[in-house]
Amino acid sequence: MKRIASDPHRLLGIYLNDHLTGAGSGISLLKRLARTHRDSDAGPRLALLIEEVTEDRDSLREIMTTLDVPVNHVRGLLGVAAAQAGRLKGNGRILTRSPLSDVLELEAIRMGVEGKKELWRTLHTLAHTEPRLDAEAMARLLARAERQAGALESLRLAAVDRALRGGSPQVPAAPHRSRRAARAGWA
Repeated sequence: MKRIASDPHRLLGIYLNDHLTGAGSGISLLKRLARTHRDSDAGPRLALLIEEVTEDRDSLREIMTTLDVPVNHVRGLLGVAAAQAGRLKGNGRILTRSPLSDVLELEAIRMGVEGKKELWRTLHTLAHTEPRLDAEAMARLLARAERQAGALESLRLAAVDRALRGGSPQVPAAPHRSRRAARAGWA
């Protein structure tokens, strides 16, 4: 049987589009959580995460453009459908949110951020041989994803306390975000 050589650029396109789809799903889930918790201590932290994850998705789009990787809109639509289907999961209640919903949704978002960390690691590695990629920008994006994972873990533990221990702990205030971190571009 003859093996067909893989096309690295095509595979990179699939990889980047999969992450772009995941980013869109994660933003949708974060927005739903933020609406639910807009008047709670978690509200400002979720709003910051939405802003940062949206910036990360925009950075990924810029990277894809730089690498001549087209956006696969069909995958994006499938991601939206998957995010909606995810709302059908069992949470112990039929028509209303359960405290367990927060735990499960935060875990899903946290897994997405962990995947995004691997994306930035991969692109950082590729930057050593791909001159169109900025290794320092990839390192900044990776560091931000690591901070996001920490923030999500704090929110998740608070949700675990509420749902599974019956507590109502205060969520720590959102950390101050520098204006430098908010600049346009990859990081």
